[in-house]
Amino acid sequence: MKLGAVYEEGGRCVVSRVWRAASAPERMRGLLGRPPLAHDEGMLIEACGMVHTFGMKYRLDLAFLDSLGRVCKLVHELRPARCAGSFRAKSTLELAPGTLEKTRLRIGDRLNWQEAAT
Repeated sequence: MKLGAVYEEGGRCVVSRVWRAASAPERMRGLLGRPPLAHDEGMLIEACGMVHTFGMKYRLDLAFLDSLGRVCKLVHELRPARCAGSFRAKSTLELAPGTLEKTRLRIGDRLNWQEAAT
């Protein structure tokens, strides 16, 4: 899994530590068995329009992104043992609870992930 950050179209860093799950095994595992995300962390799951929190013990904020990286749906504090999705979404950004409010993300915002320099 690669580490990077998510930026708004204007260049503002929205989340500074974001892992990108692109392969099938990475997408299937997601955050299962991992500790809760910190407020500056997230996971971008590509080719993903629906997520679940079965087997998880913590809540998640979710931003569903369309094929152009535009936010098409926001879910605040999805509880464990729940599902959420969007038919328009091509990827999902999973965040610590409260991050959507803190970052003031809105429907229509355009986001992009950039790999961290090594």
